[in-house]
Amino acid sequence: MQTTRENDRHRTIRSFVRRTGRLTPSQQRALVELWPTYGVDVSPGAMDFDTLFGRHAPMVLEIGFGNGDTLVQQAFENPDMNFLGLEVHEPGVGHCLLKARDTGVSNLKLIKHDAIEVLGEQIAPASLQRVNIYFPDPWPKKRHHKRRMIQSSFLPLVHGRLRPGGALHIATDWANYAEHIDEVFAQSELFSSAERREHDGDRPLDRPGTKFEKRGLKKGHRIFDWRFMRSDAQG
Repeated sequence: MQTTRENDRHRTIRSFVRRTGRLTPSQQRALVELWPTYGVDVSPGAMDFDTLFGRHAPMVLEIGFGNGDTLVQQAFENPDMNFLGLEVHEPGVGHCLLKARDTGVSNLKLIKHDAIEVLGEQIAPASLQRVNIYFPDPWPKKRHHKRRMIQSSFLPLVHGRLRPGGALHIATDWANYAEHIDEVFAQSELFSSAERREHDGDRPLDRPGTKFEKRGLKKGHRIFDWRFMRSDAQG
């Protein structure tokens, strides 16, 4: 597990803005009534995924799942895998809970907390088969680039939580962020690029389309997809 000093270093810059938004009555009820079924509360120590899901299966972590439609769809279409979603936006979490209930998935759990802290404190080393980061906040202004999630300091944390042979999938619709991502991974020995796609929404890389992807396409943005494989290098 990471030391407290290492966790503090990762926590110095937040990769998100905690937007309050407006909860609908149904989302508010979902956060109360459905949380015991799908929610995981933050607590000290690493989670035991086999106990949490009641079975042993490959673990997929999605960071920043938005309204959860894509996450629930993946869980529904891949019943042989377990899915854990991280999101801090309460209306999105509430929407995802309702979608999970209506779809009837049983291989999905949600955490409403900062991803960096969860990765550092609640995810055991080498316990994830795949990590998905779809359309993270691009922080387009140059003075805010330091807030972007994909940074050189972030890669050792993800690398340490992935199993050997595990994969990190990333997608963005911001060309400047795509250049940044290419640069960050080019300077790291922790991951190798297995595939990179640039497309107009017609060639997503092993994922469903997302709400943020559609918004980007309406703005005339191109879509960038990557699959990075965990290497044997040590962080």
